[in-house]
Amino acid sequence: MSEEESKGGFFGEFGGRFVPDELEPLLQELADAYAKFGKDPDFQKELLTIQQTFIGRPTPLLYAENATRELGGAKIYIKLEGLANTGAHKINNAVGQALLAKRMGKHTVIAETGAGQHGLASACAAARLGMKCRVYMGQDDVRRQRPNVFWMQQFGAEVIPVTRGSKTLTDAVDEAIEQWVKNPDGVHYLLGSALGPAPYPDIVRDFQSVIGREVKQQIKEREGRLPSVMVACVGGGSNSMGFFTDFLNDKDVKMVAVEAGGRGPEIGDHAARMNGSGSLGVFHGYKSIFLQEEGQMSPTHSISAGLDYAGIGPQLAQLEKMGRISFTLATDAEVIEAFRFFARNEGIIPALESTHALAEVIKLAPKMSSDEILVVNMSGRGDKDIFITAPAVDQTGTWEAFLRDEVRRFDEKKKQ
Repeated sequence: MSEEESKGGFFGEFGGRFVPDELEPLLQELADAYAKFGKDPDFQKELLTIQQTFIGRPTPLLYAENATRELGGAKIYIKLEGLANTGAHKINNAVGQALLAKRMGKHTVIAETGAGQHGLASACAAARLGMKCRVYMGQDDVRRQRPNVFWMQQFGAEVIPVTRGSKTLTDAVDEAIEQWVKNPDGVHYLLGSALGPAPYPDIVRDFQSVIGREVKQQIKEREGRLPSVMVACVGGGSNSMGFFTDFLNDKDVKMVAVEAGGRGPEIGDHAARMNGSGSLGVFHGYKSIFLQEEGQMSPTHSISAGLDYAGIGPQLAQLEKMGRISFTLATDAEVIEAFRFFARNEGIIPALESTHALAEVIKLAPKMSSDEILVVNMSGRGDKDIFITAPAVDQTGTWEAFLRDEVRRFDEKKKQ
């Protein structure tokens, strides 16, 4: 089996399609449509045009000269996916799937979202392609990612808070799948990560693999050789699989995936599945490694809303089992320090998800030699995180005072 694709929906023992009978025909319809259109020259031509003229591809590969000098060791490059339309890698898959859904004759897309970037990208893609959009989002994530909720609504999407369970990404996925089964006519479920029942892991990876293809071309043009190490954050796996896929057969390229270490090692304080806390299970229609207790998904935590999912994509689980990808973690505290470091030294504002990967760069680069190259994926931009990041980095109370003053002005305006 090639490392780049599943065999019958499975990556080794992981993956598959474990779904109710009602969902089976919908997934088979999607699999058949992707087999028909996925490699169709007309489809690929239209997708390429949208990537270049709407998404803004290719995104830059930045030589992080200042960070390289400060840290010592490896030469650091940063793939700036945050400069894509909507501010993150999520738009790559959203546009691809929305375009596929339109070819299938669908008029509505529904999506789940955690940090809001996939929801935002789905709403954006739907608006561009003339489709309706509904986004399911955990109530807690609606609260902490309010800027993205606002922009989704401006694109015409209906944002539906999910109030059950932990009120985060895991529950949003549950709700989106249930609603798809109940109301399937003319509707496509635009899943945002490289997980779930087949054929989603293959589809999402393929639409995101443009990231790695660009990196390979860009780093060869800049350095004339491949990197020694590639680093990406990992929640479900869309950005990491998109980043890694084109390099899977390049055995000299080491790959590091960084999970959310959260507040600490206790259950409910992190979302590190591959660092000893996860176990084999079936959830959301696929078999993989999950944080679970007695068959029930465990609560998770991360300072970043996009990394607190209880499971991991099946291909990533298989690649770790094969020894092709190694996993590590970054704590919330390390993420905030990495955010400060790269903002001040490179003039970038990384999303908190992406900053997990940058935190690993701070640890890893000084241990490498100066003739080695390290490439990290900045999967998103951090504008969306301002209401999380600002209180964490502001030691003066200025941010809190600003918010209180804004509320006061808002109340006074309402009274006029």
